[in-house]
Amino acid sequence: MSIEAEQRPAAPPDEPVRHARPARRRWRRRLLVAAALVVVLLVPLAWVQGTGQAHLRTLDDVRDTPVAIVLGAGLRPDGSPSTYLRRRLDAARTLYEDGTVRAILVSGDNGSVGHDEPTAMHDYLVANGVPTDAVVLDYAGFDTHDSCVRAHRVFGVDAAVVLTQDYHVRRAVFSCTAAGIDTQGVGVSSAGVLPEQLRRWRLREVAASYKGWWDGLTGRDPVHLGPAEPGVQDVLRDS
Repeated sequence: MSIEAEQRPAAPPDEPVRHARPARRRWRRRLLVAAALVVVLLVPLAWVQGTGQAHLRTLDDVRDTPVAIVLGAGLRPDGSPSTYLRRRLDAARTLYEDGTVRAILVSGDNGSVGHDEPTAMHDYLVANGVPTDAVVLDYAGFDTHDSCVRAHRVFGVDAAVVLTQDYHVRRAVFSCTAAGIDTQGVGVSSAGVLPEQLRRWRLREVAASYKGWWDGLTGRDPVHLGPAEPGVQDVLRDS
């Protein structure tokens, strides 16, 4: 052994400990970042879904409220309501016939030629026994948030039951509640579609919940707001 090697001081016994401490700190930071990410992802989803869950009702349990809000759900090639939309409209008709609601606000997309959800919804209800004077049309319900905000700010709705499919109803309740409406929600059946398609819609609802949460948190204006419309208030005054 060389003289230099003999004279070289031995490594202090705590050197491995000093190397281990930075590694532990890095892992701790990574865990904190991961935990914060989980919170950021889960809180909005839990907020939206939890708010909706707390206000869910069945048709038999809905307490008397002035207005039923029916959200659009597509049309058939002949321009009539889709199967999903018919179920929503049938639920609204039941509430009206039972005297639970006095006005039905149909809110849908009329943004392109040949696609007029509100008129198709109105015509279906009237053809099935609902007086035409009890149905009010909102032609600018381009998404759930827009429908809820317009119901409150344009049509003056302060309390309502919102009708949509069971996988969508919690977000709809959240959006209408965030818009300032005392909201109950009834989820009608989503059965009758291909299982794979229904799974896609349910997964899409997760992403839509984040958007709905952000829209409600920021108070986003709808695509078209416009002036106040008296239709709902006229029905309630005359009923």
